[in-house]
Amino acid sequence: MAKVIASSIRKGNVLDLKGKLCVVLKADNIHPGKGTPVTHLELRRIADGVKVVERYRTTEQVERAYLEEVNYDYLYGDDNGYNFMHPETFDQVVVTKDVIGDSAVYLLENMSCTLSLFEGNPIAIVLPQRATYEVMETEPVLKGQTAASSYKPAILSNGLRTMVPPHISAGTRVVVMTEDGSYVERAKD
Repeated sequence: MAKVIASSIRKGNVLDLKGKLCVVLKADNIHPGKGTPVTHLELRRIADGVKVVERYRTTEQVERAYLEEVNYDYLYGDDNGYNFMHPETFDQVVVTKDVIGDSAVYLLENMSCTLSLFEGNPIAIVLPQRATYEVMETEPVLKGQTAASSYKPAILSNGLRTMVPPHISAGTRVVVMTEDGSYVERAKD
């Protein structure tokens, strides 16, 4: 365990709240115009799966649990959960659906992810910041529409809905942030 300032906490970190380990599902640093900046955390208690919300001043100290963090490659999902393999030892581990949570939609075959292990059991996952998907469906480009105009909705190969620039068409591969699904750029491959 180590004390860290609240503003440094990120999604996937594990905190010790009054003796109970909690994984961070979402971390937002809020800087109001007036008043004290705060860190708003959405957490899930590892022992019982209950979601909790905590708020700290951004400079406040919180207990971060240090776990074994190991890179694994995603293989596939099935009824038992999501299967990952260690790239060197070839050991496989199943990560349950409640641990993966909303991140499941971003998983791609062979994607390298960091699993946080507590006593050998996966309790949290950190995905790469960006991932590439194909645009399956989007509105056609309208003649005279400029690149400066607003983004248009698109459905990606992973089923995610996002907003893309007007020049992106179906079949184009795009890079999105795995944190929130937002468009970054057209894929360079």
